[in-house]
Amino acid sequence: MLIARVIGELVATHKHPSHEGAKILLVQPLNLDGSNRGDAVVALDAVDAGVGDQVLVTTEGFSAMTAVGRTQSPIDMAVIGFIDHVELVPGVA
Repeated sequence: MLIARVIGELVATHKHPSHEGAKILLVQPLNLDGSNRGDAVVALDAVDAGVGDQVLVTTEGFSAMTAVGRTQSPIDMAVIGFIDHVELVPGVA
C-alpha cells in the first residue's frame, strides 16, 4: 500500500469495458514525512477522492479489483481510503 496525494484526474476516450463509469486518478506517492516519493501513478477511485486529498492506495491487483467492485478487471492500483493525518511514534518500527 502507498500513502499518496491526488494530483489530477484522467480522462480516457477509450478504456476497458470494466472501467466504464469509474473515475481514474493521478496520484503522487509520498514518504512518511509528506515529501514526494518517485513518479506519479494511475489508480481507479473507490472513495470519490479529489485533487489535494491525501489517500491510501492499494498496489496489489486482487485487492484493487475487489475495492472498486470490479472483479476480473485489469486493475493494478486503486484509491481505497482517505488519510486524515500520519503520526510517527519514535522508537516503534
